[in-house]
Amino acid sequence: MVTLNKLFPKHGSRKAKRRLGLGPGSGLGNYCTKGMKGQTSRSGNSRKESKEGGQMPLIRHTPKSGFSNKDFARRYDYVNLGSLEKAFAAGAEVTPEALKKAGIIHDVTRVKVLANGALTKALKVSAHGFSATAKAAIEKAGGTVTVLEQKTK
Repeated sequence: MVTLNKLFPKHGSRKAKRRLGLGPGSGLGNYCTKGMKGQTSRSGNSRKESKEGGQMPLIRHTPKSGFSNKDFARRYDYVNLGSLEKAFAAGAEVTPEALKKAGIIHDVTRVKVLANGALTKALKVSAHGFSATAKAAIEKAGGTVTVLEQKTK
């Protein structure tokens, strides 16, 4: 007959927890498998695996190769409608050159107009790109939108 006092887990299914520091006779005494001295032998050590002390990290001294889109990416200077509202009078013609002269952009090769801010004046805006919202806001204010041709290398 099976009684509760005769029930035991299957042999090998339970393993005793490793108890460190119970003297040299336990096999895990003295330094408790951590070695002598140093950062990793102390309690509270949670050093990153990528840390290599004073040595140059592996990720930095391995050669880098492969494709990067950096050389082919299209870079724009962005202009918001709020900036156009402040910088130009009603009926003014806004071109990349005029924006550079006003100090709003740095490079005239590619300019894109975005819809951040409000526009109440009618402006003639010429740029290489417009967001759909910006285009609608300029036309709603009574202005005109001209998309310039992109300069290719």
